[in-house]
Amino acid sequence: MTERLSARAFLALVTDDFTELPHPVRESPPDGPLGWHGYDASRARAAERTGEEESVVCGTGHVQGTRAVLLAFEFGFLGGSLGRATGDRLAAAYAYAREHRLPVVPLVATGGSRMQEGMLALTQLQRVARQSALVREAGLPQIAVLRDPSTGGGWATLGAGADVVLALPGAQVGFAGSRVRPPGADPAAYTAEAQVAAGSADAVVPPGELRAALGGWLRLLTASSHDPAPVPEPLGATRLPDTGWDAVRRARAPGRPRARAYLDAYFTRRAALSGDRCGGTDPEGVLCGFGEHAGRTIAYAAQTGTATRPAGYRTAARLIRLADRLGVPVLTLVDTPGAAGDAEAERQGVGAAIADLFVAVASARTPVTTLVIGEGGSGGALALAAPGNTWATPDSYFSVIAPELAAAILKRPPQEVEATAGQLRLRPQDLAELGVTRTNDQLFPGTGDRRSEERM
Repeated sequence: MTERLSARAFLALVTDDFTELPHPVRESPPDGPLGWHGYDASRARAAERTGEEESVVCGTGHVQGTRAVLLAFEFGFLGGSLGRATGDRLAAAYAYAREHRLPVVPLVATGGSRMQEGMLALTQLQRVARQSALVREAGLPQIAVLRDPSTGGGWATLGAGADVVLALPGAQVGFAGSRVRPPGADPAAYTAEAQVAAGSADAVVPPGELRAALGGWLRLLTASSHDPAPVPEPLGATRLPDTGWDAVRRARAPGRPRARAYLDAYFTRRAALSGDRCGGTDPEGVLCGFGEHAGRTIAYAAQTGTATRPAGYRTAARLIRLADRLGVPVLTLVDTPGAAGDAEAERQGVGAAIADLFVAVASARTPVTTLVIGEGGSGGALALAAPGNTWATPDSYFSVIAPELAAAILKRPPQEVEATAGQLRLRPQDLAELGVTRTNDQLFPGTGDRRSEERM
């Protein structure tokens, strides 16, 4: 487990110029609003031990060049618990972030709400959630860092509610703290690593790498752009396929360039988002994140050539909505034989996940650019495609259904699969002629810039 640092020591880990913000001063009756005997004495001892007057320290600082509002919890002050004065400080800091157009970085280390203030403490979670929502509506990013421990309402608002969630190795993370869990609960489920595996956090970052990781994310998420993402150059074949079956074989070839090759060639650096925030991940099916291309930030969601799981679709929808809110253009790479169709995928809501991705793409105000780099298998591929701005490489195909399945539905023998592929008109040049995709000299030499007459 990572060493537990004080709030100010942790601030020094990520910034060299922290400046504390003025904070409201609340008059409180003896022993707080509930008259909890000994509460004032407990606060006095906490202040003497930590040198702080409350459980959170709020201010501004530059993280590798990007100025941000930093909210650092002091766990040594009554377990980093949230009380009314904590809520006052957080609300003032969020308001400052909105006024000055700054991203917010909660550095979370809390055991939850303060019992000595009862429901008045618990309702601070609603207050924090409202402030976070206002920052979100203002188009400002929030990047949380989970320290040890991050539990209770602090995790469920400041932590899990952030756009990007980073965590320290071995940090205790979970809604239930160690003293209130069910008997026999597996402690491994309440760790940073478990939250990443469950899709509730994006990455575990060692303390020595945190400043660079946080700085990279802040630079990426604070650079908006209204121009569409440029179409990547094709990395595979340059000659168009002769037949429909030739297109299918080429797209399924094991040596054909895949998503990672395209992302490596396109971005000078990138940072990955992980998880659908609903308990799932699909790291082998869809790669999502933000990267830098020609000095601009571009979000990406890229299928990897496998059947896409429900969590993959939900993660892509999460990525597109975040990019849309921040004003960042999106690049999607289509490459899947189709959506996963097994029983577990159905239990995980694959249909609803695909529907949600269709809505995310259709309602995005930020420009979305799509390149089909391999298989375009039915609706499971179309969900990630941008209407009117989809392109296809020479070693790809896009089809209403796989030719083998089409032949089976039509009760044709296996030897007619190749002919069926031709009838489906799934080749890249067929798609362009049908107005489903766009093309230019970069993708199909000698064609010029041809735009579809109608949207898909």
